[in-house]
Amino acid sequence: MKTLAHKKGLRAFLMPAVLIYTLLFVLPSIVGFYFSLTEWSGLGVEPKFIGLSNYIEVLTNPTFLQSFGNTVVLAVAGGILVFAVAFGSMVVMQQMRGRKFLRSIIYLPNIISPIAIGAALSFALDSRGALNGVLGFFGIPPQNWLGPDLVFMCIIVGLAWSAAGFYALILLAAVDTIPKELYEAAKLEGVTKVQAFRTITLPLTWDVFATAATLWVIGSLKIFEIVLAFTGSANSTVPPGARTVAVQQFLLFNGNSGLPQLGIAAAIGVLMVILSAILLVLVRLLTRRERVEF
Repeated sequence: MKTLAHKKGLRAFLMPAVLIYTLLFVLPSIVGFYFSLTEWSGLGVEPKFIGLSNYIEVLTNPTFLQSFGNTVVLAVAGGILVFAVAFGSMVVMQQMRGRKFLRSIIYLPNIISPIAIGAALSFALDSRGALNGVLGFFGIPPQNWLGPDLVFMCIIVGLAWSAAGFYALILLAAVDTIPKELYEAAKLEGVTKVQAFRTITLPLTWDVFATAATLWVIGSLKIFEIVLAFTGSANSTVPPGARTVAVQQFLLFNGNSGLPQLGIAAAIGVLMVILSAILLVLVRLLTRRERVEF
């Protein structure tokens, strides 16, 4: 009887949360999937059911496939760069004096608007911008940083610069929970700093790193503000080589190439959910280890 009463109480406790989640997330997702099967240009127009035609059109569209590839490259290459900087910051600042002040400094780019960062970097990398001015001072010819061959690489570097501080702070917070006695004992045993990082710091912060990697994957698939600001355009003239899937979806939703194509935009949203699930499963598999406790 006690167990039955406990189950009833648990269900009553969970029911409001389940209802709210269903109304705010599950039902909108179902509606979005329905619209992905229709031809629809917005309110006031009756959606026309066309089955999987939107998915076929999306998956055979060269511009979407390029934006899809750009998104995957951004998630993978950008993630490697972000966590290389984050781990480097963690190693350097772990025992440094004034590290609390330095943490606020490295986090500063993360609180700046991505649009402001993209616009500033686009001015700096312009053919007559600051970077080419510095290169010219050393006799190096100017580079076309915003050209089709380099623009997306520059976007990845700019994004990594703005995001790395956030993930560095997460890892540094995890390091602060490690007992100092472990490092002192390792030092008495003659363990070098590199060995201490490999045998103490990394294993005891691995779960936090796995969570941070998950957050990065989720966030990287939704990036579009910095791309629009970087290319200096909010319309369909954004070069295909610089587009992410989120940018492509925004352009379709905004109707910059004609009438809004909301059915196709919804289909892209469904595909992004599938891509997110696949990448998250891969991240969890790659970062899965036995839990280390102390």
